[in-house]
Amino acid sequence: MPDEVRLQAIVHGRVQGVNFRYYTRLRAQELGVTGYVRNKWDGTVEVVAEGEREAVEKLLEFLKVGPPAAWVQRVDCRWQDPSGQFQYFEVRY
Repeated sequence: MPDEVRLQAIVHGRVQGVNFRYYTRLRAQELGVTGYVRNKWDGTVEVVAEGEREAVEKLLEFLKVGPPAAWVQRVDCRWQDPSGQFQYFEVRY
């Protein structure tokens, strides 16, 4: 069985209003990662992702850059054991 992980990430910078959630969902789906992305009231974006370690690490690399219009200042990460609660990757509102 592959090494499964859970990533909880908070992305800081110009990350709202730049299609960050849309592109994060696309990248997560390409990688076969489950979880969600959502905007937070403080202007950050929260990402919770579960899947194979290599795939989740690739998603994290995307989060550090973001889509073309974004400017990522930093990503705060917490690695955890996966919960298995997600069936797919979604944008939450």
